[in-house]
Amino acid sequence: MSTVPEELQYSADHEWIATTADPSVVRVGITDFAQDALGEVVYVEHAEVGATVASGDVVGEVESTKSVSDIYAPVAGEITAVNTDLDANPGAVNSEPYASGWLFEVRLAESSGLDSLLSAEDYKNQVG
Repeated sequence: MSTVPEELQYSADHEWIATTADPSVVRVGITDFAQDALGEVVYVEHAEVGATVASGDVVGEVESTKSVSDIYAPVAGEITAVNTDLDANPGAVNSEPYASGWLFEVRLAESSGLDSLLSAEDYKNQVG
C-alpha cells in the first residue's frame, strides 16, 4: 500500500496539497501512488511562476523512464514558487514525494476549490 499522510489533502489526479506557513499558500506534489506508477522520474517540467491557474489546468510534466505525465493544478490561484532543486535531482519525486520532491506552490484564489479536495481516507479508497 502506498503512503498516504493523514494531514494532507488530495486530488483525484494524484496530487497532494499541504498547508504552508502562509495560510493563503499551499504546496503541491504527486503522491506516493503516482510516483510508484510512473517509475524512475528523470525530468520535471516546472509550472510557470506568476501564472494564474484554474483547478484542473495542466501546469507541467513529469517524465519517467516509463512515460510522460501531465501535472495538474489541484486548486485555483497563482503559482508562486517551483522546486528548482528537482532540476538537479528529479529522483527526489520518487524517494521523498511528500518532502523534497514537492513540485510547486500556489497562492489560493478566492474560489480555489480547496474545499472539494479529498481527505486521506477518501484518497485511500480511490486508489484501493
